[in-house]
Amino acid sequence: MVRKIVLIMLGLALGLSACGNLPSAGDAGALTHIRLPTGYIPNIQYAPFYVAIEKGYFRDAGIEIEFDYSFETDGVALVGADELPFAIVSGEQVLLAREQGLPVKYAMAWYQQFPVSIVAKAQTGIKTPDDLKGRKIGLPGLYGASYVGLRAFLFASGIKESDVTLDSIGFNQVEALISDQEDAIVVYSANEPIQLRAQGVDIISFNVADAVNLASNGIITNEKIISENPELVRGFIEAALKGVNAAIANPQEAIELSKTYIPNYKELDPAVVEQVLSASIDMWKAERLGYSDPAAWENMKNILVEMRLVSKSLDINAAYTNEFIP
Repeated sequence: MVRKIVLIMLGLALGLSACGNLPSAGDAGALTHIRLPTGYIPNIQYAPFYVAIEKGYFRDAGIEIEFDYSFETDGVALVGADELPFAIVSGEQVLLAREQGLPVKYAMAWYQQFPVSIVAKAQTGIKTPDDLKGRKIGLPGLYGASYVGLRAFLFASGIKESDVTLDSIGFNQVEALISDQEDAIVVYSANEPIQLRAQGVDIISFNVADAVNLASNGIITNEKIISENPELVRGFIEAALKGVNAAIANPQEAIELSKTYIPNYKELDPAVVEQVLSASIDMWKAERLGYSDPAAWENMKNILVEMRLVSKSLDINAAYTNEFIP
C-alpha cells in the first residue's frame, strides 16, 4: 500500500479520465500536439521549455507543446498507460513505476543534481546534519522527491528516520519555518531557500546533492513510443536540450521569453526570479546535457530498496536510456 501511495501522490493526483489518445503528425507539415505534464505551477524553472517554444525549436521538430500544470494529472501513470508520450518527473518515480510494471523509460536528464534541500533557521543552532537529530522536520508528505531526498540525505549522514520527527505539512514550508512551527523544512533547492533569504531570514541549507548523487528530474516516455516512434522522442529531446542550452547561455533572454508563460510574473520580485533561474541553471549544467549517470540510478535504487519501496531484483538498466542524447 505504501508503495502505491508514493507513486500516486507524486505531489499530484491520479487522473486518467481526462486524457486523450497519443499524438500523431497527421498531414505532411502538421505539428504533433503534445500535452506535457510538468508537476508544478508555471515558473521560471521551466524556462528551457518556454525558450524552446519561443525560439521555434519544438516547431522545427514538428511539435506543438501544451503545458499541463494540473495537479490532477499523474504524468507517470499517463505515460505508462500510453495516454501521453512525455512527462517531466523525478527519478524515483521512474523506478517506483517500473516496480509496478509500468513500461516508462527516462530518456533525458534535465537536472544533473537532485534539487532537494533541508533548510533551518540559523538561530536554531543547527549547523551540521547531526544537529537534526531530535528535531521536527516539515515536508509536503511522506511521498515523492522531497521524502525520498530527505531519506537519502539522512541515510548518507548516518541518521535514522526514527532520530527525527517528520511532519507532513503540505506545500506550506516557508510559512511553517518563518513561524517556528518546524525546526527544519524539506524544500526545492532553487526555490524556497531564495524566498526565505529574500524575506530576510538567516538560514542554513543542506543540499541532498552534496551528500549523495541521485537520478533527478527529467523527461520520461515509454517503451512503446521508443520502439514505434523513435523520431518523435529524438525530436522532442533535441528541442528540449536546445532550450536548456539557450537558457544557460543567456539567462536574461530566457527570463524575457518566459514572462508570458507565467501568469503572475508582474507580481514577482525580479531579483528573486533571477536568483531562482541562476540556481536552477547550476543544477542543469553538464559536460553532456541530458546524459543520465548510471551511478545516480544505482544510488536511487539502493535508497528505495532501503525504504522497501522497490525490490533488489529491479532492473535499473531498463529504466533509462542515453540513446537519444547527442
